[in-house]
Amino acid sequence: MFRVMARAHIKEGFEEEAIEAAKQGTAVHQLMEQGEIMTAGCFKWERNVFAYCECVDRLIEPEELLPEMDAFLAIWPGQATARKWVPMIDVFHFNEPASYEHWLRKEPVERRVGRVAHLKPEMAASYIYYHFQLQEERAFLGPKYEIIAMHENLLFGYQEFPAVVEEPLLPGKLSTSGTPAHWPDSRMDLHFQPWEDGHLYFKPVEQLFAYYSDFPKKRHKTMG
Repeated sequence: MFRVMARAHIKEGFEEEAIEAAKQGTAVHQLMEQGEIMTAGCFKWERNVFAYCECVDRLIEPEELLPEMDAFLAIWPGQATARKWVPMIDVFHFNEPASYEHWLRKEPVERRVGRVAHLKPEMAASYIYYHFQLQEERAFLGPKYEIIAMHENLLFGYQEFPAVVEEPLLPGKLSTSGTPAHWPDSRMDLHFQPWEDGHLYFKPVEQLFAYYSDFPKKRHKTMG
């Protein structure tokens, strides 16, 4: 299992066309029917688009997931080859897939949510430092399917509700105990860039689609 998160930017004047293209989801549905995707979601904030995908056997790039959007997305600079999607770095998760069976949802999901926040650029390293410790020291448990990714100083988070909290199956990578015993002592309030209305931390964004399928499991039962 692989979790892919990426960011794209809609060309000015093409927002409606990009939204409609995303909602078509032809490639997403085909990949799900083939058993290559467990969960896929697309979320929008201003002209930013975020893709979230749980790939079963191989990494599926956003270009393959959402080819209908290509004509309406701007090119990102920074590489010799033109690209419409930039990968976002996984900077925090409470849990990670140990196997296909481990990652299956055992109960219905009521809501799949995308959210965004901005870090103060000078606090990005500190944010990653604290969250990597928390993640790998298993200082405390949290929602199994929650994940936070970063590109530049923009954070995008994916969540599911009701939240499922489980002890991770895979071992942590640290044997230290540096996470503050009282998490507020990490002063996350000093890490975030306030919104115009003064709000700190994350705000939910528009969902263009969110799909889930346990088709490979069903197919296995049928064939077996």
